[in-house]
Amino acid sequence: MKLYDAPLAPNPRRVRIFLAEKNIEVPRVAVDLGAREHWGEAFSAMNPFKMVPVLELDDGTFISESIAICRYFEEIQPYPPLFGVGAVGKAQVEMWNRIIELEFYRHVANAFRHSHPRMADREVPQIAELAATAPGRAMAALAKLDKVLQSREFIAGNAFSVADITGLVTLDFLKLAKLEVPVEMEAVRRWHAELGTRPSAKA
Repeated sequence: MKLYDAPLAPNPRRVRIFLAEKNIEVPRVAVDLGAREHWGEAFSAMNPFKMVPVLELDDGTFISESIAICRYFEEIQPYPPLFGVGAVGKAQVEMWNRIIELEFYRHVANAFRHSHPRMADREVPQIAELAATAPGRAMAALAKLDKVLQSREFIAGNAFSVADITGLVTLDFLKLAKLEVPVEMEAVRRWHAELGTRPSAKA
């Protein structure tokens, strides 16, 4: 088994944090995104969409998409549970993870991908209007998350979950997108700071 990884990309980091929380060690293969290694034939054979991370199993099976990889490890090592417990708990983790992905992470990524010069040959075409509107949408979503976090420690309830991992990675991604958490969003700032103190945050 091996994990095709890229140290600076946010989605592979989600998997690394998840594995650290599970105390699972997986050999990693660094993919040089700057050299477009993920665009080559060898990598495209593993993932035709040419994105990291990719997990290669011992039988030659390839699993791409960070949450799909995390679900695989949740199945083979259920404890500690990071996708929730019970029907309601699992549904809530799934709900909040999707909300963060679609309403927050997506807009932060668009703010970065459609404005940064190094992304010009990867995000074709870069859309100036999208780069201009994405930050506002990201902050609007963050304001809603702030209200939710005023009454709970973690985004999906009282237990750390994969939704918190997605939140942490996205909040750290703000810097690359030249965004920051507004001072008045105290609950988000508390959440971010506490997630950042977990040993897994260094993964």
